[in-house]
Amino acid sequence: MNMPAFMASAALWVAASVMAQEAPRLPCLEADGDCVAQATRQHAVHALATWQADLARPLDARFGPAPAALVEYLTLDNLLNGYPERPRSVHPDARFLADVQGAIADLPPAIWRLFQDRLIGLYFVENLGGTGYTDFVVDQNQRPVAGYVVLDAAVLAGQTANAWASWKESTPFRPTAGYRLQARIEADADDNRRNAIQYILLHELGHVLSIGANIHPPWNLDPKDVPASENYPYFDLSWQVARQENRYTSRFDADFPQRRDVAYYFGAKLDATAMAPAYANLEKTNFPSLYAATIPGDDFAEAFASYVHVVLMKRPWRITLSRDGEAPMLFDACWSAPRCAAKRAVLERILGLPAR
Repeated sequence: MNMPAFMASAALWVAASVMAQEAPRLPCLEADGDCVAQATRQHAVHALATWQADLARPLDARFGPAPAALVEYLTLDNLLNGYPERPRSVHPDARFLADVQGAIADLPPAIWRLFQDRLIGLYFVENLGGTGYTDFVVDQNQRPVAGYVVLDAAVLAGQTANAWASWKESTPFRPTAGYRLQARIEADADDNRRNAIQYILLHELGHVLSIGANIHPPWNLDPKDVPASENYPYFDLSWQVARQENRYTSRFDADFPQRRDVAYYFGAKLDATAMAPAYANLEKTNFPSLYAATIPGDDFAEAFASYVHVVLMKRPWRITLSRDGEAPMLFDACWSAPRCAAKRAVLERILGLPAR
C-alpha cells in the first residue's frame, strides 16, 4: 500500500472529523427504559445509507474519532445493557495514530483486501466499557452487509501486546496467591502498543468478516429463533442450539465442564485453581482459545485473529500457567494440531486460501 498517501488521507479525515464533532444529545432520559430500547433499535447507525461517505474513502483511511451519532448509539446501548460507562469521542495523539497506521500496514494484503466492502471504519472513543466493539449495518432490504469497529483509545494508550494479552486471558479467573497466567503473542523485540492494537483489531475484523457470511448465527438473534434449516459450516463444528433454554451449548460440554463459567472482563466466575483443568479440557476441543469457547461469535473472531497472527504472520501465541514450586504448563496455538484441522480447513475456505 502507498503509505504517504494513506497517511495524508487519514490525517485529513481526522481533522475534518474533529471540527465536525458535537456532543451527542440523547433522545431519551436515561431512566426511560422503553424510550432507550426503541431509540437503540431504530438508530440511524444501523442503516448502510448513514455510512456512505465513510465507505467512499480508501480502506486504509477509514479511521478516526467516533462521529456523534455513533457515540450516541454506544451510550444508548450501554444504558440498555446496564453498563455505567458513557463513551466519549476522542482524537488520539499522533503517536497513537502512527501505531494504528502501522498495525494496519503490517497486515497481510490479501487479508486486508477482504474488508474493502465490509469495513465501514475504525473509530476511537474513551470510556467504552471494553477494549473493542463491533456491530453490523443493514442495507435497504434489511440484510447485514458491513460493520464498523470501535476501540477504546484510553484503554489501549499504555498497553503492550503481551501485557494486554496476559491481562485479558487472566480475567476469567479470580486472583489467588501463587497462581499466574502469562500470554505471549509477540517476541520481546515486538512487544509494543502497535502490536497490541493489531491483535485486538484482528479479533474485531473477525466479527466484521462474519457479517452476512453464514459462518454462525447473527449475534442479534436469540438462539431459540435460529431457523432449524440453517447450516453454518464453522458454527456446526463446535456448537448446538438448545432452543428450550434459549442458549448455545458446545459439543464438548461433557468433557469441558468449566466452559459455561468462563466469563471475560465482567466478573470472574472461576478460581485460579481452575486454570490448569480448564486449559487441559480446552485441548479436548476444537476451540482455538479459551475466549473462543464462550460464544459462537467470539469463537470465529478468535480463530480468525489467531490464524492470521500465527499462521500467516508467523507470530507466537502461547499461554503459560504457573504455580509456586511447580513446573509451568504450556499451551500453544492449535493450528498445526489435529484437534483444529477441520476448523482450519473451513477458515481457509472462507479466506479464499489454498488448501494445504
